Amino acid sequence: MTKYLSIESVGMSFDTKRGRFEALRGIHLSIEPGEFVSLIGHSGCGKSTLLNLIAGLLSPTDGVMLLANREIKGAGPDRAVVFQNHSLLPWLTCFDNVMLAVERVFGAQETKSKLVARTHEALKLVGLSHAEQKHPHEISGGMKQRVGIARAIAMQPKVLLLDEPFGALDALTRARLQDELMGIVADLKSTVVMVTHDVDEAVLLSDRIVMMTNGPAATIGEVLAVPLARPRERLKLLADPAYLDCRKQVLEFLYQKQLRAAA
Repeated sequence: MTKYLSIESVGMSFDTKRGRFEALRGIHLSIEPGEFVSLIGHSGCGKSTLLNLIAGLLSPTDGVMLLANREIKGAGPDRAVVFQNHSLLPWLTCFDNVMLAVERVFGAQETKSKLVARTHEALKLVGLSHAEQKHPHEISGGMKQRVGIARAIAMQPKVLLLDEPFGALDALTRARLQDELMGIVADLKSTVVMVTHDVDEAVLLSDRIVMMTNGPAATIGEVLAVPLARPRERLKLLADPAYLDCRKQVLEFLYQKQLRAAA
């Protein structure tokens, strides 16, 4: 395996009013370039904490994290995060929300026309060219998330980090955006790490699923390779034995092994 994103013996503890809380312990994970990896587990298992460590929003208590053989020390434009809450600035248009990120990353070395072109292209990629001049309150929740994705990919990050990006959406909108995300990732050949609670989402989108044990001191319990060829079609997968087997293995881990361990 080519180590692109490497997480080596990583642990994370927090000081709280009740004392030291160990959120993560002994995390070992290597991710290849262009790989789509999902983190799944019960609430409180440290999925988002691990994602924030990769993003550089937190620094690990123990261990080291490397991206392209360089230690991750703080946030940077080589990693872009899409949160469940779209985090758009309400007084800016969709175009200006994306343009703001583009200017921060490329403003020092590119012309204004190039920055504008990057912004148009990102919004086109998520199907929002028609909504560029609308403000967040004028568009749906699904469209807001697409703006958030456009803002992230416009930065051309080495790693795209998704923290339950579709968790607050209705089922139909969620399915549509999952399909769009598969197309975008295929076009850009992005390396993606996604936090999710949704087993079907994890199997549909991922090359590997990292299953976390319950906290505190959560760690990686099992890693499942998803042997499904790409491109993937949602309806065809519903009867695919490999899809059903992957789904079964994740459910068994979450609802038998982990619930039994917590009992």
